[in-house]
Amino acid sequence: MNFLSNTQKYTLAGILMGIVILSVFFPFPIHIENALTLETVPDFGIHISVWKTLFEPVLGLLLFYNRSFHSLTEMRLLLFWVLAVFIVYSLIKSFLIKNKQKRSRFVVIQLVNIPIVIGLWFVVFVIIVFIPLPNNTIINNSPNSVLVTTHSHTQFSHDGLISQEGLWKWHKRNGFDAFFITDHNNHDQTFDFVQAQRNNKFPQEPLVICGEEFSGSNHLSLLGLKEKFSTKGISDSTAIRLAHAANNAVIANHWFDGERNSLEYYKNLNVDGFEIENSGTDLTYERDVYQKIKDFCGRNALIMNGGLDFHGYGNACSLWNAFEIPGWKNLTPVLKEEAILNILKTHDQSKLKVLLYKDRPYYTKRYLLFSPVFTFINYFRTLNSYQVTSWIFWILVMTWVINIDDKKNRVAKQSASQRFIPVLGVIGALFLVSLGAVYYAQIKMIEDYTKMYHEYSELLFYVGTVFLVYSGVVLFFRNFNRKG
Repeated sequence: MNFLSNTQKYTLAGILMGIVILSVFFPFPIHIENALTLETVPDFGIHISVWKTLFEPVLGLLLFYNRSFHSLTEMRLLLFWVLAVFIVYSLIKSFLIKNKQKRSRFVVIQLVNIPIVIGLWFVVFVIIVFIPLPNNTIINNSPNSVLVTTHSHTQFSHDGLISQEGLWKWHKRNGFDAFFITDHNNHDQTFDFVQAQRNNKFPQEPLVICGEEFSGSNHLSLLGLKEKFSTKGISDSTAIRLAHAANNAVIANHWFDGERNSLEYYKNLNVDGFEIENSGTDLTYERDVYQKIKDFCGRNALIMNGGLDFHGYGNACSLWNAFEIPGWKNLTPVLKEEAILNILKTHDQSKLKVLLYKDRPYYTKRYLLFSPVFTFINYFRTLNSYQVTSWIFWILVMTWVINIDDKKNRVAKQSASQRFIPVLGVIGALFLVSLGAVYYAQIKMIEDYTKMYHEYSELLFYVGTVFLVYSGVVLFFRNFNRKG
């Protein structure tokens, strides 16, 4: 490290010590928590991908921000902090430049870089939301617990962005034994997909079960559908009556999102229970509403479950329903489905735990502006020794690469650093345009169903094109000036 100045050495030592201190002296071990008791569930652990550990400084941070309680809002706030850090860094560095001409040139360069920094933030946002990354997954050590999703969507929902096969693979990767597909007001394609699995067209694990999310006054999951029928234009009471007549279960989804009718209203319509957690938009919601649902279900002997509400984006899994079903492996698909439905229909909460992935202390929206900073700090509290080693290794490598001191090439290095950000911009823009093209290619296959491919293909293509032109022009002029 002789190529570093004393200031750089102290800064490097401080960063490394900070990471070690947070992980060793202020740890927050990742664990699985029972949503109803808020206690750690000992029979479940966490598997951390080798690839994630190897590239922890990049993948670890992306996935940790992806799991933020209010991830969409917090990602926007993260842009504010990125720009704040960039501006503060630029101001400090400009004051340290004594030559007025060089200082003016530096300020212009940084101002031109700001749109590229914003564009790169958008690229990171798209990666977090839309690209499957090697996220941590659950380890099920319980002899009789079966992990099930009761609420998920495919591209046959108007807001779905994943194929049926993709959804099956996602559930398999995240440790599920079974899952219901509950597309909005439609179950025809789900029914066909279930029949294909029953006919051994693809593996039986995880088991696919047919459902539908009925959009009435509130969204209701009709679970365990055995034949096709239309729910178009019918009332809440009719949908629930038809479902129960066919021996299905009915769960009121994310009641806390809008509270269109009272809990009592749905109880009187004979729903079997309510979602006590839902991770479709935010990974948590106000705890007073949670307590209200919990108390109501407890008083009225209604089942409480967790709604993963997965649509194909925001790929990190953070919620599972653990059904207590002994001898699961030896049951036929029909008996497996019946065992799950029986617990829901008999409202037997003793046989259903709602499991949450817990990797940070709970926080409300009150100080959400500061959440990106707290998230950054809390991330280092979750690291194990291998992940800390990965951070130390990559920091030392990057320090060595950046600070190789060759005085003869200092001007060339300065020029290369000026081109670094627009080069990243061009690469990021090409990624956005390419992803937009991929989504565009999917439109005709699911016409008249999801709108997401069309909306996102346009957004990614237009934003990517503007970003590409801007970054390309900046790169051209900086390269031109270097040659001149």
